[in-house]
Amino acid sequence: MVKLSVNNMAVEVEDGATILDAATKVGIKIPTLCHMHLDSFNVEHRCASCRICVVEVEGRRNLAPSCSTPVSEGMKVKTNSIRAINARRTILDLILSNHPKDCLTCEKNGCCELQELAGEMGLHQILYKGEMSHTTKDLSSKSIVRDPAKCIMCRRCETACNVMQTVGILSGVGRGFEVTVGTAGARPLVDTECTFCGQCVAACPVGALTEMSYVYNVWTALNDPSKTVIVQTAPAVRVAIGEEFGMEPGTISTGQLVHGLRLLGFNKVFDTNFAADLTIMEETHELVERITKNENLPILTSCCPGWVKFLEHQFPELTYMPSSAKSPQQMFGAIAKSYYAEKIGKKPEDIVVVSVMPCLAKKYEASRPEFSHDGVADVDIVISTRELAGMFKEAGVHIDKLDSQDYDNPLGESTGAAMIFGASGGVLEAALRTAADWVSGKDLESVDFKAVRGLEGVKEATVNVAGIDLKVAVCSGLGNTRKVLEKIKRGEASYHAIEIMACPGGCLNGGGQPYIHGDTSILERRKEAIYKIDKDLPKRKSHQNPDIIKLYDEYLGKPGSHKAHKLLHTEYVKREHF
Repeated sequence: MVKLSVNNMAVEVEDGATILDAATKVGIKIPTLCHMHLDSFNVEHRCASCRICVVEVEGRRNLAPSCSTPVSEGMKVKTNSIRAINARRTILDLILSNHPKDCLTCEKNGCCELQELAGEMGLHQILYKGEMSHTTKDLSSKSIVRDPAKCIMCRRCETACNVMQTVGILSGVGRGFEVTVGTAGARPLVDTECTFCGQCVAACPVGALTEMSYVYNVWTALNDPSKTVIVQTAPAVRVAIGEEFGMEPGTISTGQLVHGLRLLGFNKVFDTNFAADLTIMEETHELVERITKNENLPILTSCCPGWVKFLEHQFPELTYMPSSAKSPQQMFGAIAKSYYAEKIGKKPEDIVVVSVMPCLAKKYEASRPEFSHDGVADVDIVISTRELAGMFKEAGVHIDKLDSQDYDNPLGESTGAAMIFGASGGVLEAALRTAADWVSGKDLESVDFKAVRGLEGVKEATVNVAGIDLKVAVCSGLGNTRKVLEKIKRGEASYHAIEIMACPGGCLNGGGQPYIHGDTSILERRKEAIYKIDKDLPKRKSHQNPDIIKLYDEYLGKPGSHKAHKLLHTEYVKREHF
């Protein structure tokens, strides 16, 4: 341990800690922009590039960046000296001098760390005026917008993309005044190996990386009387959207969410959890079949489009491994425009399917050509949790003030197994619940496979399913996924099934969720809420969903049938690896 003083307050921290760590321990806030610490995922970015966090250290000639300066025995630190404060103001002024002044129309207005810092420091005029860098927005992808003009070179997105996710498409490019973070060869995002997971968007403190917004498209559809506009909501949305209305993280707002969507004008409000139950029927059928035949193992889950694109680029030789089952989002769209369309007497092209997702890759997924039939997409528009919150506010709908309402039928019934899709390990646990019953031929009472739960990046377990020991793994975060897949390729590990989610912690930490600003304890509370919903539901196994049973009886036949394969399964593409 190391003893030092910060603003004349004694503090003791572990050797290797930084001045910022020491100040935080005694409740002193030092402003930061480039620093990012995600303790639950062991990710920290401390490049000291912005210099906003400089402090005065006794005996040191220059000011020290507190985020990267290690403490030493007897160190005396002043965080609020005139010299430190003046330096911070000058640095912030210089950053703002080369930053667009379109705060009111910026996607990050109200949640921009640079904007917040300027307010805290009372900067109401720009002292330094001169040339500004000139760049072009990248609007090439369906998911993410890059605006290099707003890049402040904090390089947090690089850590998210290169260290945490190991996708490796972002780095500092250019020199001098025109330097920014971009792609190799200035390629547009759509022409790179970007998975569109959105973790770079979550990491960016300003508006340099934002989501592609489709809010206007939704309003247009809702105002078109010739269209039947239906909406589906993902499990992770209902435990996070309340944060946008001042509700505590982990508040379960399912019923208020449904009520709010009806007030916006949707013709029907359905639940992606219905399709998650459907996914388990198809995916578990495939799992049992592969285990029985002892071939093409391990089976990899295929619900996450960011992970799927990562596989297609980085491990094309393993494209035979993932389940061929579509994601719940796409299954819902396929069923809505076939089974449901027939029930209500509508043509598929006259139904608009809107998805509310915690994920930015879902926007890209909906645009994949294999998810369209005769020119009609399964899912028409995808918006994020944040975008829906914005629509509610625009319409004056405050869900924290609404009473609870139920989803519509027949695509609104779901089980606890579907709910846990929102947390890392949930898809695998849901599959194990159904597999255990199918293999044993019994309705087993034990449904909790807790060994696969948690925010850890890699979880391994041997679980007994109806007398059969299955070796399974759960990966969240693409960097962790890479490690596991490379071990499999080298023959150092073998499994029967692996769940993979692109975002660390799973969908509850998706790139379209309310920003956590580094506070990963929020994710723990969202996770607890997800498992509480599961525990409180009367049915906790996907194959017990009465509307799923009815769907197979009336329309699909049985899991794995020809019709089910045509509507609910897909194939993968071997993509270029640069």
